[in-house]
Amino acid sequence: MSWTQGDIVELDISDLSDRGDGVGRWQDRVVFTPDTVPGDRVEVRLVRVKPAYGFGKLLTVLDPSPQRVRAACIVADKCGGCQWQTVSYEGQLAAKTQQLMAALCRIGGFEQDAIAPLIRPIVAAPDPLAYRNKVTYPLHRTPDGYVQAGYYRKGSHQLINLNQCPVQDERLNPLLAGIKQDIEFEGWSIYNETKHQGKLRHLALRVGRRTGEILLTLVSKDAKVPGLAE
Repeated sequence: MSWTQGDIVELDISDLSDRGDGVGRWQDRVVFTPDTVPGDRVEVRLVRVKPAYGFGKLLTVLDPSPQRVRAACIVADKCGGCQWQTVSYEGQLAAKTQQLMAALCRIGGFEQDAIAPLIRPIVAAPDPLAYRNKVTYPLHRTPDGYVQAGYYRKGSHQLINLNQCPVQDERLNPLLAGIKQDIEFEGWSIYNETKHQGKLRHLALRVGRRTGEILLTLVSKDAKVPGLAE
């Protein structure tokens, strides 16, 4: 079969990239495919090809991996805020260990057999969900006037509206819907990326781990906030 954009191929996913894409091989070429899990047998369409590697779009999971789990978030397949929710937590830890080893060998010049015994097991989090105590959401106003807050769809600036997020601290979830309603009620303008008009651009929430104090910040398009990516 030719190595051409649009071709449909079957892959065995063996690893995860540092971006969370599944890594498979076809005719000695690497194919990176989002939404796949190590151990999956999948059918993908090649959406971008280079001489030695390419990128695929998942079409069908032919044989699911034992590490594949149901995502905790109902929009995990659309939202760009999480990449690994369909991978079991044990599988995530194994993938991160492998990534560390690969970096030490590729960048540090170590031999894998020599470095493997020296890498200690990752200290697992008590809970793989509800750990994020700080979140920053872009804001958007729909044509019919509703205010949305969420993360961008993968590879785009199309907002996925959220009223809760399973990876953020649970104490922040009740605030999302209420804040959006308050912005609507007050009539505050939301920045429009196409028209370059409006004021509010981001909603930032943070909860103190020790104090439980919640900080809410509405960020305008002209504000420069350390650590907040434009």
